[in-house]
Amino acid sequence: MDPLVDMFNRVRNALAVGKEQVEVPHSNMKLEIAKILERLGYVKSVDSKGRKVRRTIEIALKYHDKVPAIMGLRRISKQGQRVYASAQKLFRIKKRDAVAIFSTSKGIMTDGEARKQGIGGEVVCEVW
Repeated sequence: MDPLVDMFNRVRNALAVGKEQVEVPHSNMKLEIAKILERLGYVKSVDSKGRKVRRTIEIALKYHDKVPAIMGLRRISKQGQRVYASAQKLFRIKKRDAVAIFSTSKGIMTDGEARKQGIGGEVVCEVW
């Protein structure tokens, strides 16, 4: 299974049952995506815990009157079909309040940041 899909499923399941926090196995890409979600206000906090093999990422979930801040997470670029967007044709999101997260040569960033810098990359996921 794709590690990012596993992370998204864990977050979705924790939000569905109203958990305050969720732990996911550590990877640098997951940590960067979680930090972007924190910066955008979708989660309260992100913390890396443990050492070496037992490292995990602890994500404190955010709610507004018992309604989750994250309404949906969707993986765009999958293992079997990678989706790339050039700087000229950056990925356009169908939902107004959604944010696309890109993996670029300058790191993981949102669609707005990639548009400002004029760089393209792999469309990792979409959050709304």
